[in-house]
Amino acid sequence: MAIGLYSLEGFRDLTSARSLVLMVLDIPGSSFRGQCQSVAPLKMDQALLIFHNDLTEEVQIYYTSDYCYKCLYQLLTRVGPNNSSSSVIISTKFSLTMQVKTKTRNNTFCRWSQTYAEGGHYLINVEEVFGELSCSQIVQKSPHNVYLPLLVAALALLFLSSCLPLLHTSTGKFALTIMVFVNYGGGGYWFFQHAPWNGLTVADLLCLVVLAFSSMQKKGLGRSQLLRKVTWRTVVLLLLGFCFLNYSPRDGPLSWSWLRIPGVLQRLAATYLVLSLLQTLWGRIPNSLWTKPFEDLTLFWPQWLLMVLLETLWLCLTFLLPVPNCPRGYLGAGGIGDDGLYPNCTGGAAGFIDRWMFGDNMFRYPTCKEMYRTSQPFDPEGVLGTINSVLMGFLGMQAGKIIIFYKGSKVNILGRFAVWALLLGTSAAILTKCTRDAGFIPVNKTFGKSLSFVTCLGCFSFLLLGAMYFVIDVKGWWSGRPFIYPGTNSILVYVGHSLLGFYFPFSWDMRLQDSHWELLFMNLWGTALWVLISYLLHRKHFFLKI
Repeated sequence: MAIGLYSLEGFRDLTSARSLVLMVLDIPGSSFRGQCQSVAPLKMDQALLIFHNDLTEEVQIYYTSDYCYKCLYQLLTRVGPNNSSSSVIISTKFSLTMQVKTKTRNNTFCRWSQTYAEGGHYLINVEEVFGELSCSQIVQKSPHNVYLPLLVAALALLFLSSCLPLLHTSTGKFALTIMVFVNYGGGGYWFFQHAPWNGLTVADLLCLVVLAFSSMQKKGLGRSQLLRKVTWRTVVLLLLGFCFLNYSPRDGPLSWSWLRIPGVLQRLAATYLVLSLLQTLWGRIPNSLWTKPFEDLTLFWPQWLLMVLLETLWLCLTFLLPVPNCPRGYLGAGGIGDDGLYPNCTGGAAGFIDRWMFGDNMFRYPTCKEMYRTSQPFDPEGVLGTINSVLMGFLGMQAGKIIIFYKGSKVNILGRFAVWALLLGTSAAILTKCTRDAGFIPVNKTFGKSLSFVTCLGCFSFLLLGAMYFVIDVKGWWSGRPFIYPGTNSILVYVGHSLLGFYFPFSWDMRLQDSHWELLFMNLWGTALWVLISYLLHRKHFFLKI
């Protein structure tokens, strides 16, 4: 009997697995001969493993994903004795470690780690050679070149940029465009999606901070006017998050059951409120340029003091708050991770606080659910992580202050960006011990933005901002088009692509589901449409503001 799994990262729906039929192959040079029968077609990021057992006893194959930290081995399939076979569909996103054991002795006699390639068919023979149990692998069908669609798309965009003057950005606008592409699916590539738990991907590096207080203060707006504007924008962002981005017609009739209290715009609203109050109360910009080396810190010492207090609160709650049946300071995903010792401790204190406050009204499908097989609800936009979102936004404010007050000296701006990148990068290296999982505080966005995530992201942000400042402002090699246009209607683009992204013409039902070609084209097409829409709105001088 053939046994199959849709995904090795914990997807336990065996309905599709039952569609797999025993695959009997005619193998050159093997005593095993027979007739080939049908197997469920492979989809994107999938490969087929065929285990053939020549032994006189049953063997069991176990697996774990190498990206899953200290995860328990899971049973993949059993293969009966005497020339029996079993077919298994696996995920190719991450490398896997396999173990083969006999049923009677329960000892591991084969173990290997490998990243299987999309579309490949692999035959693993389990046999006895000269009295020793061994495993050998044969590639029955060559896999796809998974990166070829990405290469073609990159070359096409490069060609267009050289032909059309329109495509000749500021970093914030470009980040918004990339975020739309990532939210549409990123072509199905794992590095354009959020990490399952610890670690960084391209999707995790997207952070937008928009500051307008400098211009508003120059216009002479008083503190009470600024506070009214801040309150209004915060309320609107919260309502947009609650009422629009929580629901899709695909979810069925309206119900309180689908309400997600935390969310992206809700966190953005809270972050905006705190940073705006900081800037309104203690951020009055002086008329003269800075002349002292550390004046960008000393002039705003109340802001820095509050940020230190907030970060101290995060550290105390994260590492000292007692969580029932969990160790203090636990930062793992729970489930089958950490040798299965803490299955119900997903997110540690952060998850405990959110479950206590919101109950089931949270994100139901966190990125850790499939790989770690977690059962506890966990929201990546929860309460505790908002503190570090504020810190991240505060670093963006610091970058804005540097640009404003050192605008007469481009060398000073680039130098200060480099210093901040060095400081934040060193902090991230110390906190993580330069490892993904074994540091004091691992880099983690899913956990609600860990402190090391903020310092690591801040390092990359200052480096990228410095590079873009050099290219755009210093050398004038790039004007920013067309990516400046989505930034002029950022709320409209973000809400619009979230609501309409799964409808034609932004997307459609794919016909080619076995590779990245069509999905990548569809995601690029949907992103390009929003760039075009924002360009047309810019031409009409229509700007949706709150």
